[in-house]
Amino acid sequence: MNETMVTVVGNVATTPVYRELPSGPVARFRLAVTARYFDAVKNTWNDGHTNFFTVWARRALGSNVQASLAVGEPVIVQGRLKVRDEERGGQHWTSADIDAQAIGHDLSRGTAAFRRVGRADAALTAPPPLREPEPEPVG
Repeated sequence: MNETMVTVVGNVATTPVYRELPSGPVARFRLAVTARYFDAVKNTWNDGHTNFFTVWARRALGSNVQASLAVGEPVIVQGRLKVRDEERGGQHWTSADIDAQAIGHDLSRGTAAFRRVGRADAALTAPPPLREPEPEPVG
């Protein structure tokens, strides 16, 4: 259990790509994370270096990512960080992937409307029926 868990805040940089695999649905997108710092001399905020992560969302999370996220939206991603080094076509590549456990819109930068998705058994997800309020006692 020596996995590196991270929580990153950034913007969706690419349109989520959704695939149905034998192991279940999966969606992936690129996340841009730019550090900001305050320059006290100039009295301004400046953008620092931008890091890009490939975010992988599996099963129900993948389906919900496909239906919920668009390029440019601010999100918070929590999951396992995996850094990979590989040789492709004679070139060295390093990539940072996040195997997401949770993804949500960053509500400090906007609003969102949550919609619960249906399950196979609607009786498990249906809200309880509304009851008429008890009449107030008179007297």
